[in-house]
Amino acid sequence: MVTLRLEDVGARHGRRQTLTAVTTPRLAGGEIVAVIGPNAAGKSTLFKRIAGLIPGPGEVHLDGTDKAGKAIAYMPQDTGANAVLTVYESVLLARKQGQSWTVDEAELIEIDAVLAALNIADIGQRPLDALSGGQRQLVAIAQTLVRAPDIMLMDEPTSALDIYRQVEVLQLMQNEARRRGMLVMIAIHDLNQALRFADKAIVIVDGRLRACGPCAEVITADMLREVYRIEARIEKCSRDFDHVIVDGKAA
Repeated sequence: MVTLRLEDVGARHGRRQTLTAVTTPRLAGGEIVAVIGPNAAGKSTLFKRIAGLIPGPGEVHLDGTDKAGKAIAYMPQDTGANAVLTVYESVLLARKQGQSWTVDEAELIEIDAVLAALNIADIGQRPLDALSGGQRQLVAIAQTLVRAPDIMLMDEPTSALDIYRQVEVLQLMQNEARRRGMLVMIAIHDLNQALRFADKAIVIVDGRLRACGPCAEVITADMLREVYRIEARIEKCSRDFDHVIVDGKAA
């Protein structure tokens, strides 16, 4: 099973240090890791650094995979869209990235399954520029998932979706992580969704790691007060998920 560990990972943008000495314990496949923190905290930079898209000091230790450069798939916030492609063509193109252009039946079955799982099979023949923002976001998720990576880095993948679709997507990612033994790291602002679906949480503040561990131990009233400047209490629930933030207000 794939594992990921960061050791003193950093990054710069010009002269500004945007990520400083981020070190984590070993993160294992089969889990959802919520990456949380205020706006401009460094979450996107962390993902780009892990994906090897930007340089920087430190080491990204990746073990338990034989996919080499194809082990990690990164879904950015702004995915862009090639207007000349249909939804199906764009997902097929993502699947074949860096491979032979020969398409076999198993790959077509996999694409059909991903589109069906995201409930977008009915828009498969629509051009990308005819989609709503939420639909484009679902297509971007399909493009990332169909590559079958060992590690998925998803930067705010549900920001354009309604609440029903958010829950649907996060539930799917939780199930896929378990089924495939895949490590899924999701930058997310909705901390209740993080508590509901994630196994662990990483808190990034001003480009530095503040905490990393099980969600219930990381997302606490003290953390909310210190990082988000809100006063809130966190209650344990007994049904679908363990904890929920209630009565949040500006401190």
